[in-house]
Amino acid sequence: MRKVIDTVSEEISKVLRLVDENEAIDLSEHLKNSKRIFITGEGRSGLMGKAIAMRLMHGGFEVYVTGETITPSIGESDLLVAISGSGTTSSIVQYAEKAKESGANVFLITTNPESKLAGLSEGVLTIPAATKKRKPNEPETIQPLGNQFDQSVHLLLDAVIIHTLNTDENGYKEMTERHANME
Repeated sequence: MRKVIDTVSEEISKVLRLVDENEAIDLSEHLKNSKRIFITGEGRSGLMGKAIAMRLMHGGFEVYVTGETITPSIGESDLLVAISGSGTTSSIVQYAEKAKESGANVFLITTNPESKLAGLSEGVLTIPAATKKRKPNEPETIQPLGNQFDQSVHLLLDAVIIHTLNTDENGYKEMTERHANME
C-alpha cells in the first residue's frame, strides 16, 4: 500500500510542476474580474468542479454549478469555468457555446489546449496529466481512467483560489463564517 500511495503522490507532484504558472495566474485574474462564476464538468471532473465552487463561495464569490436547480442564466461579465480533460465533452461544448452567445467569458481547464473547447475559451489552463484516453503524449500512471487529471484539477484549482484570495486572518474568519452551519 505504501508504494501505491507514494507513487500517486509523486505522479501528481510531477504533473503540477509542469503547469504553466502564467496560465494559473490568468485564471485567477478571470475569477477576480468576473461578476459571477459558473462551473461545469462531467463525472469526476464535475465533482472536482463542485468542490472548487464551494471554496469560491467560501471566498465570497457569487458562484453556481451548471445543472443545479438554483443556477440562474449566464450573461455578460460572467465567467464559465469548464473542466474537461479531453476538451471535447459535448455537453460542456454546448454550455460554452451558450455562454459565449450570452456574452460571458469561458475559461477551460484541460489536458488538450488544441481542443474545440479551447477554441471557444478566452483562457486555458493546461494540466499535463493522463486522462482515460491514454494518448501517447500523456504521462505514465498507475491510476485508472482520469484519476490523475481529476486529482490534479482539485489541487491546482485549490492553489489558484488560495492565490486569488490571498487570505489573511480576517479573510479566514470571513470564510469560516460562510461555511455551512447546518451539518
